[in-house]
Amino acid sequence: MIEEYEKNKRKQIVRMKSVTDFVMGIIFSLMGVYFLVYRHLGWTFMGQEPSDRDYFLGALCLSYGIWRIYRGYKKNYFKDERKEF
Repeated sequence: MIEEYEKNKRKQIVRMKSVTDFVMGIIFSLMGVYFLVYRHLGWTFMGQEPSDRDYFLGALCLSYGIWRIYRGYKKNYFKDERKEF
């Protein structure tokens, strides 16, 4: 009975973390794409002219967003029970 409760609780935690990783991954990826292309669209960010650091920030945000999406897909949050979920 207690084991079943713990198993269901872990499944809920994994589901919640997975959804959070997907959502945050999409947000960071969109931010990265924005920083990579806003110079070409003629937009400004907070009233400043685009600089070369924006490409670095865009690549960093995009790679972090992709990593978060991957982590949400793998759902590998608990090291002791990897194959159960």
